[in-house]
Amino acid sequence: MRLYPEHVTNETLDTAGLLPAEAIDALERAATSAHRHDGLFSERAANIRQSAVRDVFDVSMRPGLVSLAGGSPYLQSLPLERLAETAAAIIANEGLIALQYGGGQGMEELRKQICEVMAAEGILDAVPQNVVITAGSQSAQDVATKVFCNPGDVVLVENPTYVGALNTFEAYQVKVETVEMDDDGLVPELLGARIAALQTAGKNIKFLYTIPSFNNPSGITLAKERRQRIVEICRNANILVLEDNPYGLLRFDGAPLAPLRADHPGDVIYLGSFSKIFAPGLRIGWALVPEHLQRRYYLASESVTLCPPTLNQMLVSAYLRDYDWKGQIAIYRGLYAERCQAMLDALDEHMPDGISWTTPEGGFFVWVTLPQGVDTYPLLQKAIDAGVVFIPGAAFTPSDEPSNKLRLAFSAVPPEAITEGVRRLAPVLREAIAGL
Repeated sequence: MRLYPEHVTNETLDTAGLLPAEAIDALERAATSAHRHDGLFSERAANIRQSAVRDVFDVSMRPGLVSLAGGSPYLQSLPLERLAETAAAIIANEGLIALQYGGGQGMEELRKQICEVMAAEGILDAVPQNVVITAGSQSAQDVATKVFCNPGDVVLVENPTYVGALNTFEAYQVKVETVEMDDDGLVPELLGARIAALQTAGKNIKFLYTIPSFNNPSGITLAKERRQRIVEICRNANILVLEDNPYGLLRFDGAPLAPLRADHPGDVIYLGSFSKIFAPGLRIGWALVPEHLQRRYYLASESVTLCPPTLNQMLVSAYLRDYDWKGQIAIYRGLYAERCQAMLDALDEHMPDGISWTTPEGGFFVWVTLPQGVDTYPLLQKAIDAGVVFIPGAAFTPSDEPSNKLRLAFSAVPPEAITEGVRRLAPVLREAIAGL
């Protein structure tokens, strides 16, 4: 996975453009031999890198660019003035609680409300005792990896998968092995074969990390008829399932598929987040952990954050109690469905022959595939010069091989800007194909 080194700043990107892999390698070699403290770094530190998504996200703030890069929710649709009043009232009336340390597992009231949110997703048997509130689902992934994985252990992921999860696994020196998807998500036969081959080779597989609904980055959804089979395959191999479901309620037709966890309380750790259905800046997520795993998971989470931010928890709790949060999700679904359709229409109108893309049923992303032989990584600077930003596909795989894919995000961009962004991107891709 090709990422920018942490010392490549926004200023570097502004003056030199996006660096080729060879230049990045040279910069990393120079930087890592520059200071006497370098010998103090752990082996793990060598695996901690800045995400290409974050770098591109920063670049996309330039005026005049159409950013189809960042998967951000459209916060303009929230009742911001009323939320400001709610936050002020919490501090004024309950400030000694809101601004103080809290329990490491999270507020009991919010954990009860989270069970109600999961019930809307199809998980009907969750209890607050098994919910651990985390600093977003990114923190929940980190805790799971810390608790279950030793260096050299194997984690299975979809190909492609969420770059933040890949960064977490690499930081813990875990070997990431991919399983291919088709238009209906993970292919059970390929999953079974991959597990068998790895275990025959003596590999220790700890869990399957999966985003079954509107996968980031592909937008693909795991078909309903495959969900039971995926969990059964993992159970039979004594492998946990780490289910990340931040987009599940954002299915355009308003009928979310039941999560993998719904019928498998003992085999699935379920990760949820308010980042996509409320506000990412609050950094409130959760893990629903099987009862027999809950204590160690909770203690590991507490050792990192001590406690989730109390004020943020109280604001989320007030939002779930006093606001029409389900109505807000319906607003989000309508907005994102319109924007997704605008992107699909623009791709159909402007993209040259030889390019294909996914058709999401929800979530934030469309995954675009170019002909074999096209590397989308060096196309990014050309796209920026043309006034549009995307994320190259190489960010979403552990492989160091070039990728002929790219991710487009539609969630935070008005339909007319989406159309313009795709129109600007099309000549860049057309030129790349012509150069084959």
